[in-house]
Amino acid sequence: MQKTKVLIVEDDEVTATHLRLSLEKQEYEVVGITDDASLARSKIKIYNPDVIFIDISLQEGLDGIDLAAHINELYKKPFIFLTAHTDNDIIEQAKLTEPYGYIIKPFEPSGLHATIVMALHRHKEEQKRQNSINTLRQNKSSLEKLLYAKKLEDKPIVPFGNEYHLDISVCETFFENKKIKLTRKENAFIRLLVAQLGNVTTFEQVIKYVWDDNKATENSVRTLV
Repeated sequence: MQKTKVLIVEDDEVTATHLRLSLEKQEYEVVGITDDASLARSKIKIYNPDVIFIDISLQEGLDGIDLAAHINELYKKPFIFLTAHTDNDIIEQAKLTEPYGYIIKPFEPSGLHATIVMALHRHKEEQKRQNSINTLRQNKSSLEKLLYAKKLEDKPIVPFGNEYHLDISVCETFFENKKIKLTRKENAFIRLLVAQLGNVTTFEQVIKYVWDDNKATENSVRTLV
């Protein structure tokens, strides 16, 4: 089984060594140790660590916080802050980077594993949610293309049924040119069905398109219908 790779960014040599030994004892692979934020950026590219420990105040500054912001922007990797600070201003700045955990120095080795496990779990769940969002966006884009392919040549209107039509420019449904009063979810449901005229629409498709998440159930769809 492949070991979890860890990068340590810490400017106190004693703390860095203690952390490395503790992690290796718990079967983690420490791929690098550095006390420089710029060098840490290079090591992230080279070693692709699974989790990164960062001292908040590298070189008596806020380089650790800046590094965390950089990781969020480019790599989306889970990172855990190492800190001996109780300064509220520094903690508040650190919170803005949304770290995956904090280790207070001096630290207890027994708490490292649990902190890493929780950080990796949170990161995995965030990736799943992001993938779901991306898939939903792709599905919606495909549906919009289907709708536009069905519209009248010179108007944003898709006829369906007998005297019904959907105005795709405003997502409103009409009968005999009179608007039918529907809720936002009802209009979205009609839009989905019209886009897929001639095809079967599944419960899953309705839930993802109408509710934008997976909190709804098949009973929610039946109630809507």
